[in-house]
Amino acid sequence: MKYQSQKIALVYFAVAMALFTVQVSLGLVMGWIYVDGTFLSEILPFNIARMLHTNSLIVWLLLGFFGAAYYLIPEESEREIHSVKIAYLQLAILVLGTAGVVVTYLFNLFEGSYLLGKQGREFLEQPTWVKAGIVVAALLFLYNVTMTVLAGKKTAITNILLLGLWGLALLFLFAFYNPENLGLDKMYWWFVVHLWVEGVWELIMAAILAFLMLKLTGVDREVVEKWLYVIVATALFSGILGTGHHYFWIGTPGYWQWIGSLFSSLEIIPFFAMMSFAFIMVWKGRRDHPNKAALLWSLGCAVLAFFGAGVWGFLHTLHGVNYYTHGTQITAAHGHLAFYGAYVCVNLAIITYAMPNLLGRDPYNQVLNMASFWLMSAGMVFMTVTLTFAGALQTHLQRVNGDTYMNVQDQLWIFYAMRFGSGIAVVLGALLFIYSVMVPRREIISRGVSTPAE
Repeated sequence: MKYQSQKIALVYFAVAMALFTVQVSLGLVMGWIYVDGTFLSEILPFNIARMLHTNSLIVWLLLGFFGAAYYLIPEESEREIHSVKIAYLQLAILVLGTAGVVVTYLFNLFEGSYLLGKQGREFLEQPTWVKAGIVVAALLFLYNVTMTVLAGKKTAITNILLLGLWGLALLFLFAFYNPENLGLDKMYWWFVVHLWVEGVWELIMAAILAFLMLKLTGVDREVVEKWLYVIVATALFSGILGTGHHYFWIGTPGYWQWIGSLFSSLEIIPFFAMMSFAFIMVWKGRRDHPNKAALLWSLGCAVLAFFGAGVWGFLHTLHGVNYYTHGTQITAAHGHLAFYGAYVCVNLAIITYAMPNLLGRDPYNQVLNMASFWLMSAGMVFMTVTLTFAGALQTHLQRVNGDTYMNVQDQLWIFYAMRFGSGIAVVLGALLFIYSVMVPRREIISRGVSTPAE
């Protein structure tokens, strides 16, 4: 660790891992509810469990992004973070807001209140006071990291990272606009949801991945930066108008079917470029970095993001196909592998790389860490495949044959049972990962602290 303010990332990563545990545990509970629909129906209704599952996912990924920024920006800018106190104040606001969301959801507090109660918008159900807190925390964060970058060395990595982070904060402002017209509501709702995960989040992911490739492979910075600009350009070109694939059936003009089909078909290009970038950097690299686990997560991120976000997204993005498949388990298959491959893996990659340096140790528990990668990834791939088969069958029985929704769900039971089994693997892999990065090996404890490899 070169700069003392990088220790901020340690706390962000710790809170993120706690929420990661909550997220995958609730996912497992929901997986069993699909098998046994009465499970916890009175204690923890499915809609509440799903809100907690998706919201904890989003929050811990954001905390991971913030932690990654606080770790890599000092190294890239060659100076300490502008204000350590602001960084911890920002985290306190986010933790308070998260706790408020959980209590509000679980006990259904202040129902109907615009300011204090939950709202009926998927992923944006947070009470208004929590959204306001998120904006305050985002402003504190942006001020802190932007001042750091402006006062220090500017690089392509920090420029792209800041562009993604500023875009993330500005697009969230659409979460406050909730028009009564449902079609209009969905148009602006996708400005947050789509332009986050298929727009500015991709910039953040690319910047973090570029930083890791720079550190792990030893490839010249000029080469990394050229690839980074190509990836970012293709991501923005395809991702912004690619929002149109969400506009097919919400009452918007028909031209969105063609715009959405064309540009969302191109969204596979930046993910293919990212996968190519990662493997070419390793191939050209001159450095035999000791942190093999971080390299594995980085390469796994690029591959699984290409298949989850790219290939599985393309499978049902054309409007002629989407007419039959939207809202089926095919959507769930794409969503699970895309989020895991693109954003979960890149967060776990930077955590795997940073934690030994933050804790002052050589890379440790690497075998367990790499085992967690294969266990989690295998579980997620199997889950994706089972949900894809379930979605294909659901599409045929329900959308083509016209069978009723509940009759079709009964016939998908075997796929849900297999999905639950894969969920067990994901949870075990997540717990193994947390243990591997948080708990040192016994021989490290016995011989004392060693010097980390940068």
